[in-house]
Amino acid sequence: MTDTDVVVVGSGLAGLVATAELADAGRRVVLLEQEPEASFGGQAWWSFGGLFLVDSPEQRRLRVRDSLELARQDWFGTAAFDRPEDHWPRQWAEAYLDFAAGEKRAWLREQGVGFFPVVGWAERGGYTATGHGNSVPRFHIVWGTGPGLVEPFARRVRAAVDRGLVELRFRHRVTELVVDGGTVTGVRGAVLEPSDAARGEASSRAEVAPFELSAQAVVVTSGGIGGNHDLVRRNWPARLGPVPQRLLSGVPAHVDGLMLEATEKAGANLVNRDRMWHYTEGIANHSPVWARHGIRILPGPSSLWLDATGRRLPVPLFPGFDTLGTLAHIGQTGHEHTWFVATRKIVEKEFALSGSEQNPDLTGRDVRLLLNRVRAGVSAPVQAFLDRGEDFVTATTLPELVAGMNRVTGGRPEVDLATVEREVLARDREVANEFTKDLQLTAVRGARSYLGDKLIRVAPPHRLLEPEAGPLIAVRLNLLTRKTLGGLETDLSGRVLRPGGEVFPGLYAAGEVAGFGGGGMHGYRSLEGTFLGGCLFSGRVAGRALAAAL
Repeated sequence: MTDTDVVVVGSGLAGLVATAELADAGRRVVLLEQEPEASFGGQAWWSFGGLFLVDSPEQRRLRVRDSLELARQDWFGTAAFDRPEDHWPRQWAEAYLDFAAGEKRAWLREQGVGFFPVVGWAERGGYTATGHGNSVPRFHIVWGTGPGLVEPFARRVRAAVDRGLVELRFRHRVTELVVDGGTVTGVRGAVLEPSDAARGEASSRAEVAPFELSAQAVVVTSGGIGGNHDLVRRNWPARLGPVPQRLLSGVPAHVDGLMLEATEKAGANLVNRDRMWHYTEGIANHSPVWARHGIRILPGPSSLWLDATGRRLPVPLFPGFDTLGTLAHIGQTGHEHTWFVATRKIVEKEFALSGSEQNPDLTGRDVRLLLNRVRAGVSAPVQAFLDRGEDFVTATTLPELVAGMNRVTGGRPEVDLATVEREVLARDREVANEFTKDLQLTAVRGARSYLGDKLIRVAPPHRLLEPEAGPLIAVRLNLLTRKTLGGLETDLSGRVLRPGGEVFPGLYAAGEVAGFGGGGMHGYRSLEGTFLGGCLFSGRVAGRALAAAL
């Protein structure tokens, strides 16, 4: 006898999708979550809600010509699969591309998910046609951002609770898989004391009682390691430079990697643990929810990007082009932060902030507030950082700006005024030159040929020292942890594998804990908009496959 058909560990997006699919098939599920109910939905709730779609109606309305063939070229050029362990990740990548170019949008629309009509262009690459990056805009923002994406799956799960098929158990922290005769037959862990911590806040780890549950199968959907900086540093690859000492957290502390380690200890195969995705444009949150809480600037392409001493970053490391390429370069500079230098005119058009709470218009589905994105002026969330953010400097002259930059860092290292002035003046001379050799300016002009960028994303090219565009603004950019690209190796049914490739009976995984599919369907790099989508797809695959197998 078992306590339930399936135990799902983790109530993030992948866990919700898997649970909803299992319940729809009539299976009994106990959904376990170490956090209080306030954090139902996990990291996805905090997200900007970007989804990777291929050849969508939104793209076609904006005259963006996309295709599965082009998307596949971009994905595999970005992933750069090169290991024996990439056998299943390659197959997951192929399956996900088919999903993103096929039924993904219609499936989401059936559940009430809508999309902002302007498609974003993330990870533009800047290399050759077969290299890293998106050849066309593919970043579709959910109307309602992260909460709007979580909502339909949370609703399906709660409806299944009402039908008696799903039981939600919060404050249940799984620490061990129960294995009997080589098959996973349940989980063990501890019930944590009640907590009134708000969403994202750190909750108590005080244990009040042990627990054990038996089931026909267990689905692990517990997320990655981004909130556990010690584990991030332990897995940090040499190709991304020296292990950083100062990191901001783009995810709450409960994203701790506990279940990754517990599942590996039980006998599962963990692959590509050195592949990870962290951002270089992090700013300290002026109103933090969790420790070292960072927000990412989603930049347009116009800001001048300088290293910690004031030297310009090399081609094609422009804002929004190559996240991990920039991260690797920063590691070579000997310092862990960089700077954006911009004008107010650039900031008001090009600075967006990651996170549902930083986008009240999209999150709240407020059309009147949304109209401010096409009007002149800095958005209220960005203005709050200009007023209160510890990483921001505003000045009317370049010497004043550089002096402010040095105050922010305490002169460690000293930003050299002459170096910054040389970079700014050289760049400004090129603005008036339509035959420019400055490839960033060429990229800016190319971006404005896309209607979506011209309307709300990319400022008209202008001199940084143009008085009418001012004042000048500098932003210190910090390294920000985010996603685990490796994980538990799974086959195309979401079944977890043992070292050597054999199926681990009774064990499934989905979401970030499985590298979004296969143990790392992104390879070394992501095209963006593919993390939430990977949770949706892998959760759906695992839920449906397991329901059919029981």
